[in-house]
Amino acid sequence: MMSSIRMIVGLGNPGPEYEKTRHNAGFWLLDELCWKYKGNWRTEGKFHGDIARVAIEGQDIWLLKPMTFMNLSGQAVLALAHFYKILPDEILVVHDELDLPPGTARLKQGGGHGGHNGLKDIAARLGSPAFWRLRLGIGHPGDRNEVANFVLKKPRAEEQSAIDDAVLKAQTYLPLAIAGNMAMAMKELHTAAK
Repeated sequence: MMSSIRMIVGLGNPGPEYEKTRHNAGFWLLDELCWKYKGNWRTEGKFHGDIARVAIEGQDIWLLKPMTFMNLSGQAVLALAHFYKILPDEILVVHDELDLPPGTARLKQGGGHGGHNGLKDIAARLGSPAFWRLRLGIGHPGDRNEVANFVLKKPRAEEQSAIDDAVLKAQTYLPLAIAGNMAMAMKELHTAAK
């Protein structure tokens, strides 16, 4: 039996100026989850972020939105994981993904960070890349020199609509992942979110 998920982290940047930018796709999904499962966000200094506790499939899950800015996301993830003795393979990190088109969502475990500074910091601080990732496609600007600018801009209306669809699809299959049935969650999600 695979480990079940005990903590879901959404990556983004704090503050109203970043709220609607592509880099905050992870925050968008976590806000939806918190609302859907009737959680309440509270700011917790020792965890460097906003946290909520929800029950999904009868399991207590910590939701975390690091408030450290993207490049230091690992600080918040490590603090919460360490405090509650949560292992890397019990963590699911939700993040924006340049290599997938808007409307696509993919689940995978481990791997590289693909230049994503949030993932890079989490892997470095946990001392392991073995955490799960839920990748929400935001598309690519086509020029790597444009990436930093691109992720900090709002998606166009049709992209936002596709990303919102992917967020909803991903939520549908998260209970399977949380229960530890990752293979089924991946199969269902990857078939649904083309």
